[in-house]
This record gives sequence, C-alpha cells and structure tokens, in this order.
Amino acid sequence: MGNSVRLLVVEDDPHMREALNEVLSRGLVREVLLAGDGEEGLEMVKAHSPDVIISDLKMPKMDGLTFYKRAKELTSAPVIFITAYGTVPIAVEAMREGAFDFILKPFSMDVLEEAVSRAIRYLGAKKGRSPAPKEGPKGVNFLGESPAISKVKRLAERVAASKSTVLITGESGTGKEVVARFIHQLSPRKKGPFVAVNCAAIPDTLLESELFGYEKGAFTGAVARKPGKFELAQNGTILLDEISEMSPVLQAKLLRVIQEEEVERIGGKGPVKLDVRIIATTNRDLEEMVEKGDFREDLYYRLNVIPITLPPLRERREDIPLLAQFFLEKYSAENDRHFEGFTEEAMEVLTSYHWPGNVRELENVVERAVVIADEKPLLDPNDIFLKGRRGKESNKGAQGITAGMTVREMEKALILKTLEEVKGNRTKAAELLGITTRTLRNKLAEYRAEGEKFPWEEE
Repeated sequence: MGNSVRLLVVEDDPHMREALNEVLSRGLVREVLLAGDGEEGLEMVKAHSPDVIISDLKMPKMDGLTFYKRAKELTSAPVIFITAYGTVPIAVEAMREGAFDFILKPFSMDVLEEAVSRAIRYLGAKKGRSPAPKEGPKGVNFLGESPAISKVKRLAERVAASKSTVLITGESGTGKEVVARFIHQLSPRKKGPFVAVNCAAIPDTLLESELFGYEKGAFTGAVARKPGKFELAQNGTILLDEISEMSPVLQAKLLRVIQEEEVERIGGKGPVKLDVRIIATTNRDLEEMVEKGDFREDLYYRLNVIPITLPPLRERREDIPLLAQFFLEKYSAENDRHFEGFTEEAMEVLTSYHWPGNVRELENVVERAVVIADEKPLLDPNDIFLKGRRGKESNKGAQGITAGMTVREMEKALILKTLEEVKGNRTKAAELLGITTRTLRNKLAEYRAEGEKFPWEEE
C-alpha cells in the first residue's frame, strides 16, 4: 500500500522540510506534499486529502496542536508529531488528542521511516483491508487460539488492571511487544501514552538521556530541554525492550527510578514525580545473568513482579494458519495485491517448519511471498522461501545465487535483490530480511565502499 500513499509534511524549517521530502520520497510513499505552517497545511488537507501527516509542534501562525485539532475535522489521517521543543504536557496532550506518534528532534531518519511505515500499516487496517483481530482490545492484533497462547492472554488480562511491573520473556520474534501493548490497551491507562524504548538499539552514551531526559546546557549539544521517555509515558506505560542489554550503570539508575517513582533529568535541579507502568522484555535468561553478575539481582526482582513467558511458534503450531492468513491479508492490502489464501500444500510447508525466528519470521516469509509471487488466488509451496528450502525463484537464480559463491556473496545478493523488489525502502527490506535497519545500513555502507551502485538511488 505504501506506493499509493500521499503524505503531507507541515514544517516551518525549510531545511528540515527538504530533508524529510528527500528521505520520504525514496519509494516509501507515492507523493510528498510540503507546507510551511499550519494554515498552509490545512489548505493542503482540504485540497489533497493526504493519507498520513507529519507535523512540527512549534510553528508560527498556528502551532501543531491547533493545526491537528482543526485538521481532525477534515481528515482521519494518522498524524506523527516531530519537535525540538517537546514538553511533557504537549506530548501527553497530543497523544490524548489521538496523535499516532511523537518523535523528538534530533532523530534518525530510520526512526521516522519506521513510524511512517507503521502509520501506513495502520491505515491499511483502518480502511478495512486487513482483518480485525478476533480477540483483544481495539488496535492490538494479539492473535492465537492455541492452549499455550490462550494461557498467556488470560494472565495478561488479569494483570492489566494493576500497576505492577511486568517482565515478558521469550525467544526473539515471539511477540513480546504485542503482549505489552495488549496489557496497556486493557488497562486503566489505555488513554495515556504507550512509549517503547529498545535498549539494545540505543548506545549506552545516549540511552540515559533518552530515558531520563536533560536540561538545556547539561552537556555540549543540549540546546534545549528534552524530556525523557519516562516523562513522555506519564500516566501511561513504558516498554523497556531488551532490558538485558542495559549497562550496569544504567541498571542502578533505573532501579532508583522504580523505587522512588521519580526521575531526574541530566543537569536537572530536582526530581520529577512519575505515574508510569513499567513493562520490560528480554529474550535472555535474566536469572542466569544475575548468577554471572551481568544483571543486578535487586533490579531483576523489581522487574519480575509479574512474569509472563511467551511460547515459541513451534509450540503453538495450531496458530500458524490464523497468523499466516492475517499477514497475507495485511500485506496484500499494503501492496495492492489480491491473494486470497494458501494451498493445502503451502500451509503444510508453513506448519511443518521449525520457525527459529518465530512469529516475526513467519510475518517476513508471508510478506516476501506477497511481494514477489505471481498474481493468483492462492500462494503455493513454490512461493514460500524458508531456510534450507528452495522455491521457484532460487531454481531460476533470481536471487543471483550460484554454486561456488561465498556466504558473504550470497548475503549481498539477497540483500540487494530484496532492496530492488521494495524499490529501495530500507525499513521494509530490513523487515523482509529479518535484520535491523542499522545492520542493513552498515551492509550498504560496506557495499558502497566496494564501489557498488544502487539502481533505486539513481531513479
């Protein structure tokens, strides 16, 4: 669906406006509209009916919140706010008003691309082109009917009403963040913000300021006050994803935040009281890390008040048909394709596979099939690409892989072929490949250094 999306950027800084235009025009959306202030943005909403809106918050003539409130009378498009002047009251008000996401400057373009991709997926579901979840609160697709996943759902439903800290464990790709959002949406905090922080994706030198915020002048480059993720989650829920990757120094500071229910910005003169529900996730054995001295025992017990363990997909195989059909309809809608389901043989391939990457791997496999397969009613086994299994494309050498190639050459061929298929959209390519956008960016940098040129960047 991404290539059919019209996106509006409302930003008073011309340099930022052009930077956003350049990044978002690289195949992520069909058309990017630019407005220099809220008034011009409203005129463009009336004239062009954008599907997604990105807006600054602090602008002349009309601030971002006023623009948003007036734009809501004209459109239901998801709105992503960006600002260098964010404060907790503005962030909370934006989210209460229904903002889709809130990103503080400075931010990486990968973060923005991911937010826009999520908005596009949300848009497809909202227009009825993805099935509504059969269970769970609105907007959370926590799918599954197996005994193992039903047990998890019942536990999540029971703990949602409390403020107790939850520790969700499970292999990578099992859906830990989905469960966290499920709990939030069932809780009394559902009207408050849900703020997710990937502790593994942010360098230790930046994670402290991301979590706790800082005051203007606290260090070189701190040109304005920036509230941390804990403050942005006020009256809502904060998800600390991959908590096991947090450094010992930050573990100690997090422990104090949990104990005192307050946070102190870097360079701040006093603490800020918090009313935030904490959910942490990890794919590692924290008890073993505690025994080895790699994770604080006192923090572990503070986090592990309510433990929830997610089963791997191989232990809930009866959920595979439901999940596969959901992903098929979701990505068929996003890519304007018209697949109805799977042949019995294709479903047998899916249900018999061991799924080391769990639900995330299943999603990537189905999305890859939707993007690459020939148009027809049902996907067949030749459209399913799994580790150790060959589909029709590998038989034809469509991935550029031949006998005698090194593993690195095969990896490069697969990465470049995937990027070609998605017209250079790095976020989507990373999802299909099952890697992070950072890893993909580093691989591309290596290839550029070798003199590789990418056709999608020359179009």
